Amino acid sequence: MTVASRRPFPPTRKAIPPEATATRELLKYVPQMPLEERDRRWDRLRKRMIMADVEALVFLGNDIYWGMGMANIRYVFQVDSVIGADGLFCLDGEPVVWNTLPHMNRPTSHYLSIQEWISDIRDRGGMAAIADELRARGLDRGRIGLVSFSSSVQTTPTLLHRDMLDLQRLLPNVSWVDANHLLQEMRMVKSEAEIDMLRAAGQIARLTVDAMVSAARPGVPDAVVYADMIRTQIAHGGDPNIFNLFAAGPVEHDPNELWHLLHGCDQPLTPTMRPLEDGDLIVAEWHTKYGGYRCHTEYTVYVGQRAPAQLQRLWDVAVECLEASRTALTAGRTIREALAILREPARKAQLDWVELGFHAMGLASPEFPTVVYEDGFGNKTLNGHNIGDIVLETGMTFGNNVDLHDTTWKPDVGVVLSDFMVVRPQQAECLVNTPRELAQTG
Repeated sequence: MTVASRRPFPPTRKAIPPEATATRELLKYVPQMPLEERDRRWDRLRKRMIMADVEALVFLGNDIYWGMGMANIRYVFQVDSVIGADGLFCLDGEPVVWNTLPHMNRPTSHYLSIQEWISDIRDRGGMAAIADELRARGLDRGRIGLVSFSSSVQTTPTLLHRDMLDLQRLLPNVSWVDANHLLQEMRMVKSEAEIDMLRAAGQIARLTVDAMVSAARPGVPDAVVYADMIRTQIAHGGDPNIFNLFAAGPVEHDPNELWHLLHGCDQPLTPTMRPLEDGDLIVAEWHTKYGGYRCHTEYTVYVGQRAPAQLQRLWDVAVECLEASRTALTAGRTIREALAILREPARKAQLDWVELGFHAMGLASPEFPTVVYEDGFGNKTLNGHNIGDIVLETGMTFGNNVDLHDTTWKPDVGVVLSDFMVVRPQQAECLVNTPRELAQTG
């Protein structure tokens, strides 16, 4: 690094008044987690740190997996930056967040205008800045926990190799330990403040269903349907977050020509500029993000006036599975019991499925616990292996996965359906209220 590149920005022609502060006007227009929720989380986290014998937590965040690599930083600091951020949380003393580049923080960090949880926000300075702060606090010989991100899909903690080498070089006397589990366990059961965020996300998700149905007409490219769904989310206050697994194509086609109509596709596989036609099917799975919280929805649209009887049958069984989920996802049931209840309609109808179960969600997806496959099939973190006796608790939140098809009819055409459910004592609370009718939009 050259001397010139280390120089601070040149002084401005007129100094900013020392009493000037970041505007607070925007607090009225951005979703806010109450300070009581901050205090609750910080207290619980410090208690866990004491039990784990760590003096501080270093958070390293990036935008891996649709931005979910920032989940733990959002949970503790209310910072959710796509550009990434790092943080320091100690047993005592104020937390620090290092976020973005110097020119993005002029004249001050915008995060000081949209949240009240933290006030010490600095330019991102890499591992050297973190090491300097740990030395200043007398923690350069301590036992420090590392918090990154991992989930039921992103099973490898998202730590960059060079960052770890730098931390070990700069702080050779620190004992580094993995502390992801502290945050994952805390995030498993949601507070009512968190559920309120998910409830708001669910309301926007329901509007997104309406936008999907309204746009799905013959002659309209599937990219337009997709764009209307994303616009609806953002225009109604949702965070900009493009997680939409989408697929469209004809129900009737050459049996030797396989279409991808059992489950939606990742970007940039979709959307395309192919115009929709009568007899097409659209299947989509998307997340609506509000205040950092992700609400899951799945829905199916038939572009036509009368869906084939076989498709309608798939849908009817999907609705049975979804309604069974409301009974299944109640406090006190084991995961094994819940799966048996919600899968029974599909088993009775002798249908096949891509996914049939539920995945925990909140600031990330899928969180623990998640079961969408049969035990023994696929990734053990997704097939419920050895977690059948885990008991559901009030405040757990789940996206349903009801993705059914019938290979005796068509091996490449199915339906998808979900709501978003909160575990309650008597019956799961639905936050989206996804239509129980198969949309037909000829």
